Amino acid sequence: MKKTLYIIYIFLLAGFSVYAGNPDRQGEAGAAQLLLNPYARSAGLHTLNTSSVSGVEALHLNPAGLSRISKTQFVLGHTMYLQGTDIRFNALGLSQRVGKGGAFGFSLMSIDFGDIPVTTTFQPEGTGATFSPSFFNMGLSYAHIFENKVSVGITMRAVSESTSDINSFAFAVDAGVQYVTGEQDNFKFGISLRNVGSRMAYSGQGLSTAAPAPGRGAYNLTYSQRAAGFELPSVLNIGASYDFRMGGAHRLTMLGNFTANSFSRDQIGGGLEYALKERFMLRAAYKVDMGVTSIEEAPIYSGLSAGASLEVPTSRDKKDSTFGIDYAFTASRVWKGTHNFGVRFNF
Repeated sequence: MKKTLYIIYIFLLAGFSVYAGNPDRQGEAGAAQLLLNPYARSAGLHTLNTSSVSGVEALHLNPAGLSRISKTQFVLGHTMYLQGTDIRFNALGLSQRVGKGGAFGFSLMSIDFGDIPVTTTFQPEGTGATFSPSFFNMGLSYAHIFENKVSVGITMRAVSESTSDINSFAFAVDAGVQYVTGEQDNFKFGISLRNVGSRMAYSGQGLSTAAPAPGRGAYNLTYSQRAAGFELPSVLNIGASYDFRMGGAHRLTMLGNFTANSFSRDQIGGGLEYALKERFMLRAAYKVDMGVTSIEEAPIYSGLSAGASLEVPTSRDKKDSTFGIDYAFTASRVWKGTHNFGVRFNF
């Protein structure tokens, strides 16, 4: 128990030391792709399940949950982001238990912006050509669980953003802890610190420009411009949940979560998830930004999310071998909301 308290204390101390910054920094971070959730189960709970997330989906929210699987899990996710913007992203993740309490994980997420017309000063309506930015991030994770009560995890993530003539790259680290207690492991508590890493800055031929040489030279020189660097959107999540078990078939989970953002407003929210024999699940959540005083300051999302999952066994001999289908919808103030779809395989 003392070890558990020490771990939680260290994470709280580290997290709050990172977030003891100036609120005037809001809006200065980049690489917002790191805040997008490509997985439907946690998206249906508005990414509030820091304390209970497990398996592949833990790679996005709290890597400590990576080890809370039976053996092997593979997940594919597809997201229609703010329907009407034509932005989509895809993700895949793999987690594998090793030894008595360890687990390794791999995740990859890529964003598709579609074809964007190329415009110039002299052709503002377009040149007829198109381009598509390449945004992706890749993570390698490890987690370990101690006596099924305390689990800790860490993710090393590579972040890349580029076009044909400009690029930026950075490394980020996620870390987390989960604690489970109660007669039936009903109570769960989790902390995660995400997107702590190096600054990003764009470079490449796209930042070069031709201009007349100094003096009276009748020729041009190529000048390289330097882009300003920017920070990653660091996030601290603190969450708790409680499972109400009704007989052997029904489970109702109530959860809450607080998110401290380094470069945007803090958020708080809660949600519910109902499960029937862990085969059919319904979930809903609501999240708000703290300190919003006007509609101009309101976030893009209206606060409500919901989702459902269906999981069926694929083997009579192995009860943990299943196939699942997940869906989530997150409502937004403009556009038509975000839709998440996912399939999962447990072996």
